[in-house]
Amino acid sequence: MSAEVQMSAEVQVDTHAHIWGAAMPFWSRAWKRPDYAYTVETYLDTLDANGVDFAVIAAASLFGTYNDYVIRALRQHRRLRGTVIVDPEIGMYDLEGMRRDGVVGVRLQLFHTDLPDFAADGYNRLFHRLRDMDMHVHVNVEAHRLPSVLDGLRPSGVKVVIDHFGWPDAEKGLDCPGFQAAVRACQDGMAWVKLSGGFRRPDQDIARMFAQAYVERVGTERLFWGSDAPFVGAEGTVTHRQTLDQLGYWLPDAAVRAAIHRSAHDFYFA
Repeated sequence: MSAEVQMSAEVQVDTHAHIWGAAMPFWSRAWKRPDYAYTVETYLDTLDANGVDFAVIAAASLFGTYNDYVIRALRQHRRLRGTVIVDPEIGMYDLEGMRRDGVVGVRLQLFHTDLPDFAADGYNRLFHRLRDMDMHVHVNVEAHRLPSVLDGLRPSGVKVVIDHFGWPDAEKGLDCPGFQAAVRACQDGMAWVKLSGGFRRPDQDIARMFAQAYVERVGTERLFWGSDAPFVGAEGTVTHRQTLDQLGYWLPDAAVRAAIHRSAHDFYFA
């Protein structure tokens, strides 16, 4: 399917999945080393089986800056976009080439790591280049550190996409500082939030609470949905179809869900 075809009113976009081939080099600090491949062909078959039209491949920290497989998949399948993990010293020409291939952003996988100095020359230059190329920073970080990460990104003016609801603390609920910071960043026009990875919460009513709160506070224009396929660390406990069904449970209004999918299409494919 071509990304240039006219979008139907029923378009569906999965904005968060990972793919990899056989015999790829794992990052030395990979938290998981799957003993199977999840190929682009397998993933596209899954999308077709579930009526999903477009998708965004999220860079997997398991492979560090080895983006080769994802970039080749983006070149071949124009219904896909993707993010990559890069060294902050990456040059403008490399980023421009990735952009032409379908890369739309750079992922910062910050879980359980020391936060970089975003004011340092390399990161400062990277964020400004991404801004200039209409690309974004794709952030995955714990909720309690999300406010400082957003503060560090704000001066560059780069767009930010926040993973997995922003990982808000269920015990703190809507008073969670990370959730509140994500809402403010969306309201300020800086950020978008992925309603993704909700299956990782044992209580779907918690995911539902946060999903509905985001809709109420920032509207559908700032929200996307993602499956997080192939569910690394939770293989065999959830299917792609079930993640779509979970979205339906969080947000029962079909018009709201359709608006979220359209927002994703406009952001990643327009």
